[in-house]
Amino acid sequence: MFHFLFYLPHADQLAFLRLFKYLTFRSGGAVLTALFIAFWIGPGLIRWLKVKQGKGQPIREDGPQRHIVEKKGTPTMGGLLILISVVCSTLLWADLTNPYVWTVLFVTVAYGALGFADDYMKITKRSSDGISGKLRLLVEFGVGFLATFFIMQAEPEGLSGVFAVPFFKNVVLYLGLGFIVVGGFWITGFANAVNFTDGLDGLAIMPVMIAAAAFILIAYCVGNEKFASYLQLVYVRDTGELAVFLAALIGGGLGFLWYNAPPASVFMGDTGSLPLGGALGAVAVSVKHEIVLAVIGGLFVLETVSVIVQVISFKLTGKRVFRMAPIHHHFEQLGWREPTIVIRFWIIAVVLALIGLSTLKLR
Repeated sequence: MFHFLFYLPHADQLAFLRLFKYLTFRSGGAVLTALFIAFWIGPGLIRWLKVKQGKGQPIREDGPQRHIVEKKGTPTMGGLLILISVVCSTLLWADLTNPYVWTVLFVTVAYGALGFADDYMKITKRSSDGISGKLRLLVEFGVGFLATFFIMQAEPEGLSGVFAVPFFKNVVLYLGLGFIVVGGFWITGFANAVNFTDGLDGLAIMPVMIAAAAFILIAYCVGNEKFASYLQLVYVRDTGELAVFLAALIGGGLGFLWYNAPPASVFMGDTGSLPLGGALGAVAVSVKHEIVLAVIGGLFVLETVSVIVQVISFKLTGKRVFRMAPIHHHFEQLGWREPTIVIRFWIIAVVLALIGLSTLKLR
């Protein structure tokens, strides 16, 4: 919005308004704006959630026993804090003619609404079971497929339906309409991967912000013809604008972490974890770095794989590979303290992000 209000009509009259042209300036503004909004609405929103939810988020009976005591009464749906700050900040600072921005916002809001409905059912039923798994996956895939279709419509001629393979020069796979399936699975998969990771105070939000920071650089390079040419990346015009959205996500995430730091005053719930993962997936599909997201977001992949391995092992052999899944609960059962697990997982996320960014020069 600021891009239209200040830069476009007045750039020739007032030189300093040209700042609103630059992604770096608007991304910095998006971070600070989202952070301010989160701090501004956070206390009131948390008080409102406590009043409306009463006993707070239902705690899994089959989970770690200390959670039943230590986390009882903590409200959920804190993802609203992130969603409001991210969406408002993006609308203020991004170029609203950019189709990639609107597509990622669509995924964020749609998954946020689904997560909100799921959390609402859990609270009203006082159960850890919300929307049925089949219905939830149906909606998630529907949103993912539709978002990928929108992305393909926005892509320049010759890139629509193309899957880029990293690490090699100019290696792409033309999938045509089949790319809708690939993109939809990627978006849905990462939405659920972040959801699996959200189990301890601060565990999910920091790796999300780390991944977002890495993809700010990727989006900026992919959307800049000179940088893309120098790094031998697939150039996707206009995707650099996603840096503004990702910056807003970091600002909103920092604001949420202020209240989610141990001991948490609020949990993000599915209201936050689903849209955050879905947004990362949609950004990766837009900038043709889906596989790199699997590296940068490797912590989320690990959490998901631990659940899959646990389920398959138990069904086939009746034995569990981990004491509890996702894997962060396994370490809890081994006696690791929650802050130890969280900080060590953050360190892993940073290392994986650095590895993922190093792929920009592996051509």
